Amino acid sequence: MVEALTQAQRYPFLTGDGRRLLEWLHESEFAPRYNHHCGPRLTAQGLGRVRAFEAEVRGSPPRWAPGSPPGWVAEFAAFCLREVPFYRRYGAGPRDFAGLPACRRANLGREPWAFVPDGQPLDDLIVYSTSGTTGHPLSVLSHPETAASYLPLLRAALARHGVTLAGGAGQVACLLICFQQSTFTYATVSPYLDFAGFAKINLNPADWRGPDDAARFIDACRPEIFTGDPLSFDALARLPLTSRPKALISTAMALLPGLQGSLSARFGCPVLDTYSLNEAGLVGVARPSGGFALLQPRLYVEILDDDDRPCAPGVRGEITLTGGCNPFLPLLRYRTGDFARLVYDQGEPCLADLEGRPPTTFTTATGLTLNNVDVSVALRDFALPCYTLHQAADGALTLRLPADWAGRDQVRATLLRLFGAGQALTIQALPPGAPSGKVVQYTRDDAAN
Repeated sequence: MVEALTQAQRYPFLTGDGRRLLEWLHESEFAPRYNHHCGPRLTAQGLGRVRAFEAEVRGSPPRWAPGSPPGWVAEFAAFCLREVPFYRRYGAGPRDFAGLPACRRANLGREPWAFVPDGQPLDDLIVYSTSGTTGHPLSVLSHPETAASYLPLLRAALARHGVTLAGGAGQVACLLICFQQSTFTYATVSPYLDFAGFAKINLNPADWRGPDDAARFIDACRPEIFTGDPLSFDALARLPLTSRPKALISTAMALLPGLQGSLSARFGCPVLDTYSLNEAGLVGVARPSGGFALLQPRLYVEILDDDDRPCAPGVRGEITLTGGCNPFLPLLRYRTGDFARLVYDQGEPCLADLEGRPPTTFTTATGLTLNNVDVSVALRDFALPCYTLHQAADGALTLRLPADWAGRDQVRATLLRLFGAGQALTIQALPPGAPSGKVVQYTRDDAAN
């Protein structure tokens, strides 16, 4: 049995102002029914390192010439090949970086422990489990300083659009908005932002005590920014809110321009489209001039073809990452399953034509709307290497699974519990040669919208 952390362990140097704000976030008469506790676990020494990382983000934007990795990459690769069990299997001897094999999400999913360097202390280990918007469950091993380092990157993304995330005592800096049947929800405060508040909330009415409480709580918080995905922002825009944030930050799914424009008009602020992964954190932010600017100074981005060879600038391929700021997960040529072109704008490497994960909603037999994440959560316990779910214009579902995968009856029963017993559902085999990694998992006919 794992013992729950104390408040002192979650907040090693919590101030009086921070404690009062944390209590208000939990005890407000309009607060949601939180189902989780989460604290930054960031020590004063760790906070100093995060602030040093912020200075590096500001002073050393990602820069490299085509085909020429930054100087730190060779030393980082040598460290991985020497100290990380998974990469050590590549064999000894001098290796040219471009000749190293790539690894994939499936490798990480099977044995996340094999990516931890031999000398990495385990005292501050965090295990973050996610169903992922692609539907493939993943456990990411991480560190409190890695989690806190997201905020300097978020500040850098906002700064590109003229927005400042100030934080400060008594201020709610950010609300993470979800719109799912179920998800972890919690409130916390951030020492990096002088113990400003943060809360993850779910707009599902079942998470609230009264029908108007979500809007009242959000207006009482008056957060500087909202983060979330396009589906949750669409639900947020339907609430009768009077507060106006400085910005909305969209993550996890592709943000379509039409929705981006309507959200900007609704809230009177910029709506930023970002590219992030659980494995690497915040990678880039969409630029007003087009493409995605890269944010992490110690994250090298390649575009690879099917044979792990770098594509020429401007040629489309798979986004592949090396580096990062997670000591429990050093990435060495990690294929993300996302596709783009790498272009150079006055020496700045940028991602163009990024193929993100489009948001998809489904309609149940009784007319309710489901988020595709709800399907991922429902199927997360099945060891499916890949699957696709499509809803036709008449509402019928077609689930495609690997031809040799057992357990179809259990999957059918799970989906019928989610969609309703009267749901039309056909299960078919994926076509021969279908990829075992990331696929376009969730689709529906336009007429079904």
